[in-house]
Amino acid sequence: MFSHLMIGTNDIDRAKTFYDATFAAFGGPKGFIDPKGRLIYLHNGGIFILTKPIDGEPATCANGFTVGFAMTPEQADAWHAAGLANGGAPCEDPPGVRKGSPYYLAYLRDPDGHKICALHNYGEVQ
Repeated sequence: MFSHLMIGTNDIDRAKTFYDATFAAFGGPKGFIDPKGRLIYLHNGGIFILTKPIDGEPATCANGFTVGFAMTPEQADAWHAAGLANGGAPCEDPPGVRKGSPYYLAYLRDPDGHKICALHNYGEVQ
């Protein structure tokens, strides 16, 4: 259904440091900067883009919006640790299986405040 996901950032270099580290934790590639100055990640058919807003206003995070990345629980733990070590902040519960659900989740706020999540779906309640 989705072709790509694009979110705003106020600092492309800071975002690249953070996302290169978190993507490496689950086997993703380093990002590249295109001729328009956008930071782009390509992985498993997905496209994730970070950009300074074209209207010249500061980038802000969306209240109630979460970007989720699929990975194993081990990758999610490494992703979470890499994010904390590279300018991210913890949010919600610590990484782990959510009681009564089939999901292993880890949440962070990126350096611009966007809520991001690592998710593994076990397919049945754990």
